[in-house]
Amino acid sequence: MKFLAINLILTVIWGAISASFTLANLLLGFAVGALSLWLIRRELQPVTYPIRPLRLALLLALFFKELAVSATKVAILVTRKKMALKPGIFAYPLTLRSDFEISLLANLITLTPGTLSVDVSEDRKTLYVHALDCADPGALRQDISRGFERRIREAFER
Repeated sequence: MKFLAINLILTVIWGAISASFTLANLLLGFAVGALSLWLIRRELQPVTYPIRPLRLALLLALFFKELAVSATKVAILVTRKKMALKPGIFAYPLTLRSDFEISLLANLITLTPGTLSVDVSEDRKTLYVHALDCADPGALRQDISRGFERRIREAFER
């Protein structure tokens, strides 16, 4: 039952990312989700986090807001005649500790246009992030800390 619920969520995300909620596309998303879940079935362990639907909804809302804002910023940056970009990689100190929470943060960062999670340190205390415009790494760190990381901590804190 949990796999079905997870797969339905993946299907909705598939539709949102592909911007197509046609039956054929949703069936394709469902099939891709089912295959993905089947491939990682042994690695999946039961999640023992308390379910906080409101805080989870706030995290999802933050993601869609950041997705829209970042997509707009990237679109504006790339359409300028002179792109004044300063791409780079910065180290982000993690306060999250579980693999699930770190993976979720890394994926949310990667799914947001203009940023890409590159690596996690061996001690799982630092996440390396590539930014399209890394002129102010301190501001980027604050955005992640006050945004995604805070919402993840609120949604999945034990």
